[in-house]
Amino acid sequence: MARFTLQDLEGVIDARAASSGDVSYTRKLLDKGAEHCAKKFGEEAVELVIATVENDRNNLIAEAADVLFHMLVLLKARGVTLGEVEAALGQRTSMSGLEEKASRKRE
Repeated sequence: MARFTLQDLEGVIDARAASSGDVSYTRKLLDKGAEHCAKKFGEEAVELVIATVENDRNNLIAEAADVLFHMLVLLKARGVTLGEVEAALGQRTSMSGLEEKASRKRE
């Protein structure tokens, strides 16, 4: 079985965003605006933290999937692509994490 990637998920989100809100949860989220998408992402992030603290591996995996989905929906709501985020990560990983963090303080 082929590995499912974040690029695959971004494609699914793009396809579902082109659907009607009557049949697509993704479209419903986007129709409510970026602020709603941000709140939903935050809720999912808190649920991920709770699953981590409770040491519930299966729930941690499920909540991590929810976080990634809602993050990509939020990015779409603001017109940001996964490629742009990957490029930012690529720039950051060209130096150590401590060096990168220190460089942000100067900017």
